[in-house]
Amino acid sequence: MTNKNIVVLALNPALDIGYELPQLIADRKVAADKTYYHPGGNGINISRGLAELGMPLQCGSVLGGVSGDVVLRLLADSLGENHKVFTVDEETRLNVTLLQQNPPGQYEVDSRGPEIPAALLEQVTAWVLENSDAGYTVLSGSLPPGVPDNYYRSLAERISERGGRAVVEAHGAVLTEVLEARPWLLRLNWYALEMSINRRMDSIEDVAAAARELQQRGIANVCISLGGRGAILVDAEGSLHCTAPRVRVHSTVGCGDSLVAGLVAAAYRGEDAQAMLRLGVTCGSATASHPGTELFTRAEIEESNYELEVTALDL
Repeated sequence: MTNKNIVVLALNPALDIGYELPQLIADRKVAADKTYYHPGGNGINISRGLAELGMPLQCGSVLGGVSGDVVLRLLADSLGENHKVFTVDEETRLNVTLLQQNPPGQYEVDSRGPEIPAALLEQVTAWVLENSDAGYTVLSGSLPPGVPDNYYRSLAERISERGGRAVVEAHGAVLTEVLEARPWLLRLNWYALEMSINRRMDSIEDVAAAARELQQRGIANVCISLGGRGAILVDAEGSLHCTAPRVRVHSTVGCGDSLVAGLVAAAYRGEDAQAMLRLGVTCGSATASHPGTELFTRAEIEESNYELEVTALDL
């Protein structure tokens, strides 16, 4: 397979605002100790992570209004000219993360985002297909109003037909559709996996077995993130579990996106499943150590002395 630019689609970006505060109190104004502003949304976070790892990429995003202008300005240093912007009239959504100190807790509020007209969606689709012939294309994040549930499925199928490799994060009805497209890589978290198969899983082995069921439906790689317990990667060769390093967790926003960035970066470099999983978990864990909606840095990854254990699961 010829390596080309990695393409990331960010249909529903956000301006992420994070507040660190002592305690939420009903009906009272609370002053935040710290406030953070970052460009966000799954696709944007994955693009930021890939750029931080030095990967060649093209990010296509839909932005609008004053909030969209702020997101674009915040992305100037990381994406620069590698960013194709499609413009809508409505405001780009605002997402808020509240990090409470006592008792420790994290609260997230996401908005739906602007509606994407059918004509603009056609332009976005054409751009993705023009740039994804033989590379990796990441489809991740919530679908905004105006985009049908089968959009990622349709796009993933067309990418595969053109010789590309689709990498997808999805849940709910969108996930149900995507499974039929058999993407090259599917990333879910533990909870989303339970919801997709409608049963509870109490152990890593249970999760790996369920991931194997999905992989056997024709998906080359299935990765399940496990929070502080690391992640699982299942492919045709076997099932791997990578432990997560001990870090002081400040915020979990962007951890799954950082995991995907690490997986794709390692795959792009031609590394094996163990290396993919190890880099993915390293990136996700480093992001967890940052406050607000900050992501990992390349220096952290290069200087990491994490001795992450990757073990084969006998299933």
